[in-house]
Amino acid sequence: MPLSSRDCIDLESTYGASNYHPLPVVISRAEGAWVFDPEGRKYLDCLAAYSALNQGYGHPKILAAVREQLGTGVTLTSRAFYNDKLGLFLKRICRIAGFEKALPMNTGAEAVETAIKLARKHAVKVRGIPEGQAEILVFSGNFHGRTTTIVGFSDEPQYREGFGPFTPGFRLVPYGDAEAVRQALGPRTAAVLIEPIQGEAGIIIPPRGYLREVAAACRQSGALLVLDEIQSGLGRTGKMFAYEHEGIRPDVLILAKAISGGILPVSVVLADEAVMSVFRPGDHGSTYGGNPLGAAAALAALDVLVEERLCERAAELGDYLRQGLSAIPSPHVKEVRGVGLWIGVEIHGSSGRARPFSERLLAEGVLCKETHDQVIRFAPPLVVTKEDLDFLLQKARRVLTA
Repeated sequence: MPLSSRDCIDLESTYGASNYHPLPVVISRAEGAWVFDPEGRKYLDCLAAYSALNQGYGHPKILAAVREQLGTGVTLTSRAFYNDKLGLFLKRICRIAGFEKALPMNTGAEAVETAIKLARKHAVKVRGIPEGQAEILVFSGNFHGRTTTIVGFSDEPQYREGFGPFTPGFRLVPYGDAEAVRQALGPRTAAVLIEPIQGEAGIIIPPRGYLREVAAACRQSGALLVLDEIQSGLGRTGKMFAYEHEGIRPDVLILAKAISGGILPVSVVLADEAVMSVFRPGDHGSTYGGNPLGAAAALAALDVLVEERLCERAAELGDYLRQGLSAIPSPHVKEVRGVGLWIGVEIHGSSGRARPFSERLLAEGVLCKETHDQVIRFAPPLVVTKEDLDFLLQKARRVLTA
C-alpha cells in the first residue's frame, strides 16, 4: 500500500536528524515546474531546490541521457581511470564559461573548499606568500556551504554555534562596500571569495558597479577574484552567469546545483591554466567527482539551458513576476527585490516572520520557503510559463493582502 503524506512525514521525523524544518508537504511525483503529493494534490514549485532544478523536473532530454549512461553499466570509475563522458563535460563547461580548465567535484560545499585550496596554493606557489599566512576576504551575510571551514567564516551565529574551533585565514568585510574591500586587501590576501548576489541572506543585490570595483581592486593587488555562482549561475538571473551583468570575469568560478539539472550532485571549479596548474596529482580529489553518470546528466542539462534559451526566459519572465509582485497592495510587504527568476519579498517585522506566509502559500498550492526570517524567496524552475506565474501572482495576492 502506498505511503500517505502523513506516513512519510512521520518516518522522517522519527528516524531523521532534526537539522531541517521542512514545510509539511511530501513530493512524490513531478513534471516541469509542478509537483504532486501522494494524495494527488498539485503545487507550483517556486523554490526549484534552491536553483538546482533550473531545467525543471524530469526534463526528457536529461532523463534520456542518464538512462543511456545507466544502460552502459558505467556509473563510476573514480579518477583512477579515464571515462568517456568526463572529458566531453569538461570541454563543454569550459567553452560555455570561457575558462581553460575545470576541476569536477560533487556538491557546492566541496567546490567551495576546492576553490579555497586552489587560492591558497596559488598564493604560496605563484605569489610567494609564506606558507600558512595567506588570507581570504569573505563577506557579511555570506553563505557558501556547511563544512566546518565554511561556517567558520560565516557571521550567522546559528551556523557557528557549537562547531568550533574554526579554520583561521579568513577576514570578514561588509558586503556591498567596495571601499571596505580596497582597505582590507593586503600583501597576504590570496583571494576575495564572494557571491555576486547573496541568496541565503535574502536575495541581497549589491550596488551597481560594486563587482566591477571589487574586480579592479583584485587585479591591482594580485588577489584572485573567486565568484560563488552555485545559486546565481546557469541562467537564474537572466544571464548564464550573474557576473555578466557587471561585465567582469573572475579568476575562479564555482558552479554546482543546476549544472546537472537536479539529477545528481555535480559541481565544478573553473580557472585558467595559470591558476589551475598549481594543483599536481595527489593534491586534491574525490572518488565520485567527475563520475560518468553525473557528467552525462550535466552534458544534457547544459544543452537544455542553451538550446531552450532559459537565460533569456528567466530575464523576461523574471521582470513579469517582479512587476506583478510589486503591484500587490500589501500592508505586509516591505520590499520586493530580485533579478531574473530570483525574487525576494521582504515582510515587515510588524507583520511577523515570513514562515507563516510560506505556510499560507503552501495551502494555496504554491511551494516557496522563507530565508533569514523575513524574506519569502521565489525561484521557480526556468521552464515555468507565464500562465504558471499568473497562478502564483493570484495566490500571492490572496495571501499578502489577507
